[in-house]
Amino acid sequence: MLSIKEYQTVATIAGPLMLVEMVDEAKYGHIVDIELGDGSIRHGQILQVEKDKVLLQVFEGTRGIDVKRSTVRFLAKPLELAVSPEILGRVFTGLGEPKDGGPAIIPEKRLDINSRPINPYARDYPNEFIQTGISSIDGLNPLVRGQKLPIFSGAGLPHDQITAQLARQATVLGKAEEFAVVFAAMGITFEAAQFFIDDLHQTGAIERAVMFVNLANDPAIERIATPRFALTAAEYLAFELDMHVLVILNDMTNYCEALREISAARKEVPGRRGYPGYLYTDLATVYERSGRIKGKKGSITTVPVLTMPEDDKTHPVPDLTGYITEGQIILSRPLHRKAISPPVDVLPSLSRLKDKGIGEGKTREDHADLYNQLYAAYARGKEAQELATIMGEAALSEEDKKYMTFADKFEAEYVSQDYYENRPVEATLDLGWQLLSMFDNVELKRIDIKLIEKYMPKFRKANSEQD
Repeated sequence: MLSIKEYQTVATIAGPLMLVEMVDEAKYGHIVDIELGDGSIRHGQILQVEKDKVLLQVFEGTRGIDVKRSTVRFLAKPLELAVSPEILGRVFTGLGEPKDGGPAIIPEKRLDINSRPINPYARDYPNEFIQTGISSIDGLNPLVRGQKLPIFSGAGLPHDQITAQLARQATVLGKAEEFAVVFAAMGITFEAAQFFIDDLHQTGAIERAVMFVNLANDPAIERIATPRFALTAAEYLAFELDMHVLVILNDMTNYCEALREISAARKEVPGRRGYPGYLYTDLATVYERSGRIKGKKGSITTVPVLTMPEDDKTHPVPDLTGYITEGQIILSRPLHRKAISPPVDVLPSLSRLKDKGIGEGKTREDHADLYNQLYAAYARGKEAQELATIMGEAALSEEDKKYMTFADKFEAEYVSQDYYENRPVEATLDLGWQLLSMFDNVELKRIDIKLIEKYMPKFRKANSEQD
């Protein structure tokens, strides 16, 4: 076992990095305490070891450090999170220290935050539905336990409200199984952080939540550790306490900016747009810690949030995230301008595992056929709207006008809902049938006729009574 050692051999400082020489038995990932000349303590982590030279990242930044008067204490252990069931209901800093004024956690154990991704052989296939209460997700892009489903957003779009709604409303159906939310905020403003904390407290959702908050004015170095602290807490709740855990990572773009900053300070050869060449690998080490494990009751489902610079889906962060995750929920600026909330653009959005989490015994037997028909009708309506823009509405056929009307009603009634409206999945499915009732049976080509005969009559009857 390595012992604690002290050195006064700091050679140079560059940005958030510190080089210490003549060090023996240092290991990558271990943490250090740095005692300054005035007696104050800062903390750091080993980034690189080369013979007797060690490169450190200093969490609180290196400003004000006197190289000659500083002592570096190598603690011979990695960054760890103290865990126990009492972490539920608590708010922590990005480095796992209590931030809510509550007492320190008395740990059952301390876990290394650099856990490995789940072994593919040990993975169990995601196949159980998670109800979010948001129709554009539950009805069209269902979230499945163990899935990684990112939200692609942009500056000024309401991703904070959507993630807060997910944290409040997400639940598993059927069995009385415990559900928890782990929320990691990275590089967000104080106002945004306070919004999440206040919202969870006011709605009582904080009782089943754990929050890790790294603010925009906190050190960028801390941002790299924050999602790993969050996922370590999730692994403890899921695989040791048998809970189903939803992890929300907001905002992964800020995380990647911190990686780029450290990479530039280390003078590494940059990749696309200045991001390090190992960005894909680094993101995979975060995302692939989600899932289900054979023989374990719990699960980890992850919803990362990415703000795309200039709404560019080809930007390295959303582009690489799309390769690792199982789909994406895309927010639309045009829908936001039309006051559609949440402004989910359902046509390019996708949940690759949706077919595994729906159907009889999970949601309802008509779910798959219904979302296929809704997609088809909405796509036809959007095409008609584009034609009307080019040629004028007078040039459209009566059928095109009908689909255009459907598209408007679909956005206003199905996609749009209040951020505090929690729609059960049955209500979402019924709303889909109600919207499709404006079409004749022969036009509903993607739904089995037996399902039409079973579910449609009551909505047609309701329409006739209104008329």
